[in-house]
Amino acid sequence: MKILHTSDWHLGKYLDTFSRHNEQIEVLQEICEITNTENSDAVIIAGDLFDTYNPPTESIELFYKILKKISNNGKRAIIAIAGNHDSPDRIETPDPLARECGIIFIGYPNTKVTEFELESGLKVIKSEDGFIEVKLPNITEPLRIIHTSYANEFRLKTYLGNQDKEEQLRDLLENKWKQIANIYCNNKGVNILLSHLFFIKENGIKPEEPENEKPILHVGGAQEIFSSNIPEQMQYVALGHLHRKQIVDNEPCPIIYSGSPLSYSFAETEQKKYVISVQINCGQKAIVKEIELTKGKKLLRHKAESIANAIEWLKNNKECLVELTIVSDTYLSAKDRKQLVNTHNGIINIIPEIKNKEILNYNNAQIDISKNIDELFKEYFIHEKGQEPNENIMNLLKEVLSEEAGE
Repeated sequence: MKILHTSDWHLGKYLDTFSRHNEQIEVLQEICEITNTENSDAVIIAGDLFDTYNPPTESIELFYKILKKISNNGKRAIIAIAGNHDSPDRIETPDPLARECGIIFIGYPNTKVTEFELESGLKVIKSEDGFIEVKLPNITEPLRIIHTSYANEFRLKTYLGNQDKEEQLRDLLENKWKQIANIYCNNKGVNILLSHLFFIKENGIKPEEPENEKPILHVGGAQEIFSSNIPEQMQYVALGHLHRKQIVDNEPCPIIYSGSPLSYSFAETEQKKYVISVQINCGQKAIVKEIELTKGKKLLRHKAESIANAIEWLKNNKECLVELTIVSDTYLSAKDRKQLVNTHNGIINIIPEIKNKEILNYNNAQIDISKNIDELFKEYFIHEKGQEPNENIMNLLKEVLSEEAGE
């Protein structure tokens, strides 16, 4: 059985005011072609299908059209779950029609998928809260998926039937997953865990969440999950949320974030993007192949020592989206900015770096305008409250900034 794993499409995404729609058309078509080249039996999309709860109409249309094309008229199963950017209700709304194409939408952690069968031979054999078993066309062994869409910690505990504030979320999920696995997941089928949560290797290095994402690990979000919480019956764990492709662990099986298909912030500059093709046989460890995606514009950061140097560099990097820093003795003039913008139509940000760091005085408070927003906020908080903001407050700041960026 061959599964294609992708995630974090973020349809409707803007980079500042720059729409990524045309790039998304190209890269999703590329993913469609890869499913055909790989002869994938099923495609798994691990959340953040859209960038906002109310995506643009053109993005919704693109989403349904590409999924119908990938599904090959119901001959290839598609299982897509909601991420922290998605509206669970919006994801599940087209379910009755989507099922006719072999597309399964899962909006909530406790969603029970309606059983159905298509003429192609695709069939949902069993369905429970958080679990489906699928018969794929021309494949003898069934595909079992334990699924947990994104929800914050309170809602997850509610879905799991436990609102005890002292109970660890990861322990509740482990018990739920193992209960399902012990009932349904033997070595006579292919067993996958699909989720949009923050997974880490216990006592390992914690992967970094994208700064411009709506962070999961914030006040009211959801606790990180350990690889040791995953049932031993699982052969592959397909994850969404982190935009850089990365392997969390290889025990008890490959636990992988496929990453986003495009770079969506300048924190992802020069990142390569992938989909993951997974070949799995009953009772055997998954064989994983990373397939690099080639479509979409590169995101580049560049620091120039003068306007002339910046213009020369911009002329040599026409097809990229750019965050440009100009080192200068003073602020950039309107004439300078106009000259830069006229040279390159993909400049997203122009950042002046003042050599003689200008200090502004407002109400006798010194403000260093060269500092980033986090540093400025900390200084403001100390000025107002007499102490540094704690980690929870800084996480709330990130959440607010992410909400603003997503509007």
